[in-house]
Amino acid sequence: MRTTPAIAIAPVALVSAGVTAAGPDIAKLAWLAGCWASESAEPGSGEQWTPLAGGTMLGTSRTVKQGKTVEFEFMQLRHLADGTLAFIALPSDEQTTVFPVLRISDSEAVFENLQHDFPQRVVYAREGEFKLRPRIEGMRSGTLRVVEFPMRRVSCDSQLKSLAK
Repeated sequence: MRTTPAIAIAPVALVSAGVTAAGPDIAKLAWLAGCWASESAEPGSGEQWTPLAGGTMLGTSRTVKQGKTVEFEFMQLRHLADGTLAFIALPSDEQTTVFPVLRISDSEAVFENLQHDFPQRVVYAREGEFKLRPRIEGMRSGTLRVVEFPMRRVSCDSQLKSLAK
């Protein structure tokens, strides 16, 4: 996920919950697999996540403006060598950044890297089966900023057909 106009909000609690010494099971994120269309951007904007296989989930993100791809990102969810579950992001024209898991539940995953400039936190929260509320958070110029990317689940096949028109 890339930054767009950001808004300030109250600080988010950073309490770790449900993480064992070996790290949480990536299978808790199986609900993320599939296609997600942006609710606030042009058609074609959104994310697609592969089902869990081989200990990884792979994702892509795309932002379309005025009919052109202006940003993209390749993403991974996997365990690092030390067993820590992590979100690994490779945004367009930037370096790879690793965000180790902070906390995870059946409906939310929070990943954090306080050494990263912005964002320092990546959050995936689902609302039921068909709504996804990803967001990025962090300090910028001394202010906590949050950027939300509301999405809805769509059929990957129907998304392809609508883009082909």
